[in-house]
Amino acid sequence: MTAMTRRGLLAAFAATSVAAAPTFANAAGFLRGAGDIRRLKVYNGRTGESLDTIYWIEGNYVGPAMAEINHIWRDWRQNESIEIDRRTIDIAAAAHNLLDVDEPYMLLSGYRSPRTNQMLRSRGSGVARNSLHLQGQAADLRLGSRSVNQIYRAALACNAGGVGRYTSSNFVHMDCGAVRSWGR
Repeated sequence: MTAMTRRGLLAAFAATSVAAAPTFANAAGFLRGAGDIRRLKVYNGRTGESLDTIYWIEGNYVGPAMAEINHIWRDWRQNESIEIDRRTIDIAAAAHNLLDVDEPYMLLSGYRSPRTNQMLRSRGSGVARNSLHLQGQAADLRLGSRSVNQIYRAALACNAGGVGRYTSSNFVHMDCGAVRSWGR
């Protein structure tokens, strides 16, 4: 697809409703009717940056949009970024779509460098030594208009990764690891 064609498609689809779904084989039923585009809306509460992008069109990830996602999900403490796992982005977008909201997610943590992860581990007990954040495979997200329980249930409905509920800290962890859940 050329850049011009991609721009044309973006303009044509901008006003349509967006359906996002994980790209996992075990989510085949969930994928039915998923639509031709996927969108991600994120606000990075740590840097003040916002993103509202169509990152997938007709079976193809959009390179420039993926680069923007990698940047906004970076380790802001070290200003380091890596390629964020597309499966995690798909899970977050699918859960957002199920919640039927226009508001962007507030991203609390995306990629974490080893240095940042170790610093956070030294300050508290809730940070895993081998966190999937280290591989760009996890995100901690919240929405002002939805409760932690609502976001948690939407992410669980994707049946496509790990979902952690952190009610006292007001966020939900989503990752593309094994299907599992935890938290209160």
